Amino acid sequence: MRAHFVLSEISVGLRRNLTMTFAVIVSVALSLALLGGSLLARDQVSTMKGYWYDKVQVSIYLCNKNDAESDPNCSRGAVTEQQKQQIRTDLDKLDVVEKVYHESADEAYKHYKEQFKDSPLADSLTPDQMQESYRVKLKDPTKFKVINTAFSGRQGVQEVQDQRNLLENLFNLLNGMNVAALCVMALMLVVALLLIVNTVRVSAFSRRRETGIMRLVGASSFYIQLPFILEAAIAGLIGASFACVLLLGGKYFLIDNWLQEKILLINFIGWEEVAKVLPLILAVGMLMPAIAAFFALRKYLKV
Repeated sequence: MRAHFVLSEISVGLRRNLTMTFAVIVSVALSLALLGGSLLARDQVSTMKGYWYDKVQVSIYLCNKNDAESDPNCSRGAVTEQQKQQIRTDLDKLDVVEKVYHESADEAYKHYKEQFKDSPLADSLTPDQMQESYRVKLKDPTKFKVINTAFSGRQGVQEVQDQRNLLENLFNLLNGMNVAALCVMALMLVVALLLIVNTVRVSAFSRRRETGIMRLVGASSFYIQLPFILEAAIAGLIGASFACVLLLGGKYFLIDNWLQEKILLINFIGWEEVAKVLPLILAVGMLMPAIAAFFALRKYLKV
């Protein structure tokens, strides 16, 4: 009988405040979708870092004849065979080095022609203008300073370049977008909490006669509060379910059927990461409104 009464009170409360309940559902759905999207974006950035940092190399560019005339780092002339051999020997001795590749000027010219064949500069370049280089794959990509310290400023070396720095701007941009999404999510959560509190207060005010009777017949405070708490929890759970649908739809339509076909160089997150986020979204969607309703009733309505 008590369970039937509580369920009937929940049904009445949801029907009486239909528009505010709908607003709560939409606010919770959007805020939790942003939360889930932010968590997945963080996982995506971590996945990309692990994928690309494992592939980046340190490039040691060697001086050529043209550099000797124009670059202060090559003022002592083009690199000699002895200097190249010494650089290779020193690289092989370093524990942080996993593998060393040598790219000749002709190979650099060929790669440039393949990558920038549409560039107007491609026809004006000649192989002797390209730089020889050593491409160094490190066991730990963060140990770039070891290579930089050992070879920067050495005779015959024009520049030591860490390809990881080229990716940092991209990752910083993605992290910045993630922080912005979290800020918007926090704002939406505040809006949702305010709507929940107001919805509970309006619902309790509209049923103040029933709650007064329940108080007179000896009902406990928690029993009186329970329908309002469950109303908020149900609205939040519905909103969280919509958020989960949005995340699943985004993964299927946006990532699997669009981005993966357009951007082949990125290793996108899988369904496992999405599956880990969904229970958290549902739990937050149910508990947050329930707790907000509980404190709203205690502090403001003094039921």
